[in-house]
Amino acid sequence: MAEKPRKAVVVGVGALEGLGGGLARRFAQGGHHVLVAGRTQARIDAVVDAIRQSGGAATAVVTDAANEQDVQALMDLAMRDDEDGAPADLVAFNAGNNAPMRFLEIGSDTFEAFWRMNCFGGFLVGREAAKRMSPLGRGTILFTGASGSLRGSAGFAHFAASKAGLRMVAQSMAREFGSQGLHIAHIIIDGGIDGERLRTHFAEFMASKGADGVLNINAIAEAYWQIHLQHPSAWTHELDLRPFKEAF
Repeated sequence: MAEKPRKAVVVGVGALEGLGGGLARRFAQGGHHVLVAGRTQARIDAVVDAIRQSGGAATAVVTDAANEQDVQALMDLAMRDDEDGAPADLVAFNAGNNAPMRFLEIGSDTFEAFWRMNCFGGFLVGREAAKRMSPLGRGTILFTGASGSLRGSAGFAHFAASKAGLRMVAQSMAREFGSQGLHIAHIIIDGGIDGERLRTHFAEFMASKGADGVLNINAIAEAYWQIHLQHPSAWTHELDLRPFKEAF
């Protein structure tokens, strides 16, 4: 009997041409049955359909990453040994939100909402994945970071605080679970992503960047996949990705 494919989970999938969708497609291409998790049924269904049309396997799971019960149910599903595949060995947290905002105009509820999505959601996903993977002694948990993970820019205090917090969650997890066989990595996306959001709402910005001036989704997804494949004697914990034109 052929060995079952393992499952993979991508949390924070939105547009088909978004990073979450790109990660789901790449993990499916690598032979995983992908649980495509996001808040909007129609969007995650579109990603699942694209994966299946390409010969891959995927299941849509409506999930709010900041809801503890949603995340627990998702991870229970991911770790089942069932007809869809063996328990997951790969989880990517890609949920997040960003918008510029003057510091004095940031309401307390807005600040908390950004923290819940960008940081607390990552904590929940990381905790529930590690809880189920650590007894097995293997697994990869990946977190999508941003320029704001490293520095706060004017107008982005709410975003930077939440992404820096996520980075610390990833670091602490790596130090606690690395010796137990869990590979925890934080990937800093330093630049615009060539996806639906920029193409639709920031076409002028895209044009100003020129060829390869923003990050290609498939190239980002390949970097995530290669981290998953790394030998345990040479693991990456943090990787920064940016276009060759991007100042840093």
